[in-house]
Amino acid sequence: MTSRTGPDPARRSERSRTAVLTAAAELVAEIGYGKLTIEAIAARAGVGKQTIYRWWPSKGAVVFDALLAVSEHEGGLALPDTGDLAADLRAVLRPTSDELADPDTDRTYRALVAEILNDPALHTEYRTRLLDPLLDVTRDRLRGARETGELAPDADLDLAVELVYGPLYYRWQYRLGPLTHEHADRLVDAALRALGPSATTA
Repeated sequence: MTSRTGPDPARRSERSRTAVLTAAAELVAEIGYGKLTIEAIAARAGVGKQTIYRWWPSKGAVVFDALLAVSEHEGGLALPDTGDLAADLRAVLRPTSDELADPDTDRTYRALVAEILNDPALHTEYRTRLLDPLLDVTRDRLRGARETGELAPDADLDLAVELVYGPLYYRWQYRLGPLTHEHADRLVDAALRALGPSATTA
């Protein structure tokens, strides 16, 4: 005699959540953040609006989760450690430049940044789940480089992280010029010149 069990609510909820995140990622790529609505996400995902609002307080929160899910699927925030700090930083800044230079990504990110800056709850989510982990793994990689002598023994790691990422996002935010691999390489070279051991130390 076989036993019958009803649908698993947890599994059904996870399917719905995945469907919402997939729908949000697809729609923001198709129509842009400005035209995106919770109603459109719900219709594409095949769920009710209240299902979305039960898990996310705003459109920005849904899109942030959707983009984070894509990032995690593509390998997360791991920073390469080949023993060559310059090469490892180029391997991070080059694809970041490509991503920010893409018109569709650029439009979505600018809208989402505005939401993050104006929504304290979303800002906290962004810091906790994306920015702080990224800064932590970068700081750890730079700490290892400091220990092996690629950086000055007194290099300020917090400042070093800002020197690595800050100029790229400054150029992107204010549209100061193209985001190319050549520009990313120059940023890496400049940061390492500022942070590297002095000739006398060497």
